[in-house]
Amino acid sequence: MPKQIILAAHFPGVNNTTVWSDSRSGSQIEFDSFEHLARTAERGRFDFFFLAEGLRLREQRGLIHDLDVVGRPDTLTVLAALAAVTTHLGLAGTLNATYHEPYELARQLATLDHLSGGRAAWNVVTSPGAFFGENFRRGGFLDHADRYVRAAEFIEAARTLWDSDGGDFSITSSQFGIAGRFGVPRSPQGHPVVLQAGDSEGGRELAARHADAIFSRHHQLEDARVFYRDVKQRVIRHGRDPDSLKIIPGVSYVLGDSDADAQEKAHHIRRQQVSPQTAILLLEQLWNRDLSGYDADGPLPEIDPRLDEDDTIIKGRAGMYPDRLATAAEWRALAEAKKLSIRDLIIEVTGRQNFIGTPARVAEQLDEYVQTGACDGFILVPHLTPAGLDDFVDQVVPLLQERGVVRTEYSGGTLRDNLGLAKGR
Repeated sequence: MPKQIILAAHFPGVNNTTVWSDSRSGSQIEFDSFEHLARTAERGRFDFFFLAEGLRLREQRGLIHDLDVVGRPDTLTVLAALAAVTTHLGLAGTLNATYHEPYELARQLATLDHLSGGRAAWNVVTSPGAFFGENFRRGGFLDHADRYVRAAEFIEAARTLWDSDGGDFSITSSQFGIAGRFGVPRSPQGHPVVLQAGDSEGGRELAARHADAIFSRHHQLEDARVFYRDVKQRVIRHGRDPDSLKIIPGVSYVLGDSDADAQEKAHHIRRQQVSPQTAILLLEQLWNRDLSGYDADGPLPEIDPRLDEDDTIIKGRAGMYPDRLATAAEWRALAEAKKLSIRDLIIEVTGRQNFIGTPARVAEQLDEYVQTGACDGFILVPHLTPAGLDDFVDQVVPLLQERGVVRTEYSGGTLRDNLGLAKGR
């Protein structure tokens, strides 16, 4: 019997995947946009809707980051509203463990689980740097080494609160010392599903020990298989069933009447995703310099990247390039070998279209990834909001259902049921 493919729909946050300049694009904040994508995902029998969190709008050169979504509503409020217009779809939100507090967040997630009839999920992330911390009452930030310590203790604290079944609790750890009465009875799932996003050593260990699913960035077949084996082995080392942690990369797709047609569409989309202005902005993130005077259709700068990590030109995304000089050397070599302009190079090195072809070809590729141990499913990131998932649901999902790898009807009562996960204790 073939393995079932987990499917999730990502509503865009900060990225250059979404083509907001397209005439078919809608609002990034009006509820109609969230509702359309969620209803489409549920029509396609997806497992869950995935929403990012924006603790602060990012900046570049002291201005709002051009690629950021200006105006990002509160994650839990949107998910609660979606609970009222969907029936089976899981509702997953990214909620930061660095700045939230366990009692507050555990109560909100348990409430969402009650309101939705057992469909809540929490994507646990951490944040570096003081940039985000300035928006919070204590300011400041955690040292890098402490972020995952706090996240692990945060998850354990949340599980203790959920297990209290609305009763008394007492939690003492290196990060928390809280006690009282929780006040929210056990929710339908026991514990909302816990996802983790992060690829560092600390992130992989956190997921292997505590998470129900991991949102990965590994979408090349062999690379994905290596990541899959590594994380599943870590899960076993922590005494868990390897199937108790689902590995779900974020991917994009482009469909066409033929593979050649799809490739042509993908090329057009990619040129929209990386405008000349976007190309310069993305190059600045590596060079850590103001490059606004450079021609995006011209060659790479001859000057080297600036290495001052305490004063980066972009605020809100640290550590993108651990070795700026090495990456710059790789990009220069690639540009010289292929005679690429700045814009062409950025398109080459930030490629985001993972599955390109006819609906039959894309369905075949997605199935191959899951059946051959590269992942357990996919979080789809459409390039149009909110209607970018429509063609996938109409054209690819029926083919996956014919293969017997995507459900034709929901059978489980909760998100844990649909994902094949045990109920929280």
